[in-house]
Amino acid sequence: MTPLSNLSARHETRGDSLAYHFIFAVCFVTFLCVALVASVLLLPWRSWLPGAEGSETLVGGVRGAVYTLMSHLI
Repeated sequence: MTPLSNLSARHETRGDSLAYHFIFAVCFVTFLCVALVASVLLLPWRSWLPGAEGSETLVGGVRGAVYTLMSHLI
């Protein structure tokens, strides 16, 4: 029989994972909108987002910026 403490730890881990993915998705959509608008206006958006400086694609730059932000949050 599994101890009760192990069950609660698994439940918190699943909730933490869901919260992480939710925050990631919200940040990704926000940064993607900023990058898309800046690209349409021909502005240098890669210098605005930390972690996106060396990327070659829009989605790769946004993903790098979100991962950089998430590392500072956690």
